[in-house]
Amino acid sequence: MSTATEKDSQTADPYFQSLFADRIGGADYGKGTEIYKFEKIKRAKRKAMADFPDRHLLDFGIGENDAMADDKVRQLMAAEVDKVENRGYADNGVIEYKEAAARFMDRNFGVKLDAATQVNHCIGSKPAYAMLPACFINPGDVTLMTVPGYPVAGTHTRYYGGEVFKLPLLSENNFLPDLDAVPDDIYRRTKILVLNYPNSPTGATATSEFFEKVVALAKEKEFVVVQDAAHIMLTFDGKPTSFLETPGAMDVGVEVHSMSKGYDMIGWRMGFVCGHERIVAAFSDVKDNSDSGQFIATQKAAAAALDDDSIPTRIREKYLRRMRKLVAVLKDCGFECEVPGGTYFLYAKSPSGTKSGETFAAAEDATRHLIENFGIVTVPWDDAGSFLRFSVTYVAETEAAEDALMEETKKRLGDAGLVW
Repeated sequence: MSTATEKDSQTADPYFQSLFADRIGGADYGKGTEIYKFEKIKRAKRKAMADFPDRHLLDFGIGENDAMADDKVRQLMAAEVDKVENRGYADNGVIEYKEAAARFMDRNFGVKLDAATQVNHCIGSKPAYAMLPACFINPGDVTLMTVPGYPVAGTHTRYYGGEVFKLPLLSENNFLPDLDAVPDDIYRRTKILVLNYPNSPTGATATSEFFEKVVALAKEKEFVVVQDAAHIMLTFDGKPTSFLETPGAMDVGVEVHSMSKGYDMIGWRMGFVCGHERIVAAFSDVKDNSDSGQFIATQKAAAAALDDDSIPTRIREKYLRRMRKLVAVLKDCGFECEVPGGTYFLYAKSPSGTKSGETFAAAEDATRHLIENFGIVTVPWDDAGSFLRFSVTYVAETEAAEDALMEETKKRLGDAGLVW
């Protein structure tokens, strides 16, 4: 085979190119040139490290806990791994974890659940958002999604032929969606409203009045509510609030919890869905045809974590301490920001340029400038205004290390000469 023929065979489409489903791009799958936001950040980080090999990156872009799970949880996991009764498929979960989840909901929120019918585990919350649309969405149906936000439920809504109606989260509305602005023709087709409070990435928390309005609207317009509570144990502005505490909430939806954020169990892939038993049953049916359950030893270790309230208390205190330090530094450098209601994310208005003349058309431009020129990593959001997301999950093993990192951050941001 000639070199030209070899090249042609390497670049020609495979015979199955036209067989890809429309939901992932159809015949054009794999041919797009758009670069995902986080890939752009990775490329900018590589460039910064290559250009300034002796400069330490100050990485506020990491969106996952920086510590390992609690010692007691890891020790229990190690013991459970060796037990023969944990070797098989878990399918729709073990009762020990469901009962621990029910105790957690009762103890923290006064929400009483039947562990057998109103709770089921998930292999992390992400698969739950992929599966719940399968329970409700037919072609032409609508899922209401807040933006910025976690896109998985919207992606799978489209996979099933549904549509996503975006609800912008704006600072002037305290980062709550304007549910009155949704057109009636959209409500008539709406099957699911996805909420997330404490909210990622804005850090906003929802009021009881807002949740009450959501419940009333769900009953009036006849849609299901899915509340993402991944950051619930990282609430800073008062007692953590569950959507299911709201009178009537159990009639209209479910809440999805994660073991990652509040329990340092990043990578363990554990969470649970709880609420209306018929919705939990539908989720369980879809799940039963999607996976065979999380490893039983993992579920038992996670159950022990849920029963230990000292774990999320300690994690919350650490991230609140770090958040207060970061807010003080950013304010000194010209940012307008306050300690958020919750989450380990700080959502701050993006600068428009620098005193030396650079201009940023979008937050993404500001992010790239800060990474490449000052070694400061943030995540840009341009969905509803231009904002930068700072995470306090950076690696620092002592408070002294935190303080040193803050001092260096203040120095570099001062040198950046940002303007708004």
